[in-house]
Amino acid sequence: MIRLGVAGHLGYGGLSEVLATLRRLAPDLGLSLSYEASLLEVAGADAAIIRPAELDAMVTLGGDGTLLRAARIVEELPVPILGINLGHLGFLTCCPAESLEHALGRLAAGEYVVEPRMTLDARVRDAGGLDRATWRALNDVVLHKGGFARVVTIWVQANGETVAHYSADGIVLATPTGSTAYNLSAGGPVVFPTLETILVTPVSAHTLALRPLVLPPTAEITVRVDDGPQELLVTVDGQVGATFARDETLVVQRSAHPVPIVRFPESSFFATMREKLHWGGLLERDERSKC
Repeated sequence: MIRLGVAGHLGYGGLSEVLATLRRLAPDLGLSLSYEASLLEVAGADAAIIRPAELDAMVTLGGDGTLLRAARIVEELPVPILGINLGHLGFLTCCPAESLEHALGRLAAGEYVVEPRMTLDARVRDAGGLDRATWRALNDVVLHKGGFARVVTIWVQANGETVAHYSADGIVLATPTGSTAYNLSAGGPVVFPTLETILVTPVSAHTLALRPLVLPPTAEITVRVDDGPQELLVTVDGQVGATFARDETLVVQRSAHPVPIVRFPESSFFATMREKLHWGGLLERDERSKC
């Protein structure tokens, strides 16, 4: 029996039908299902809540945000996560909703590979040097301003050495997995997701002499703010975070706990890039070549 946790996004149309299909398939595939709290009302009267320490795997029904939330649910436990895409982009997910039965069958049969994805440990230190807040990020840690149209003066160090001192709207510290998220929108590089690096990308830097950096995974990055609006925020994976004061320090480094993402052997990062992001601008030619 495979103990499978289920996370889903209630905002996606058709979620109830997908959950019904999952419940129908579970007995024949030897799956014991449990659900995140928000799904209990739609999962059936006998639905059990997830107990992360008892899971063998997780399946997410939604988009990338749902998978990121599932990674937080299991915390640092090495639970493989299979993403089923109910939306449009779904860069982290493995396959679309119409492939659910096939994907679950392969998961139950062990016909998959696990990609350990590097994560980041982030913490905010107060003026006294104490950790006020801590998180683990699969995609990115972003320090940014709130609602005011003012730049922030940011001081960045890596292993105690000054990297840059500049004015910008903020800074993105991303993993290779997160290189195709906010980092990409901010002009950062795309990095193959199974590599281990830390990406440092300024957001709308007020200079022409500053470019994104790719740092080794051993770097401990510290970020301080010298000047800017009082309303500053730290956001982790675009979903959780906290306020940030000028006298505080943001510290980011590689986590010892990667997130295992389920992939099938025939899947390809570059095919996903071409399909989801129109990588290379040759989508029409690539589509014609399939005929």
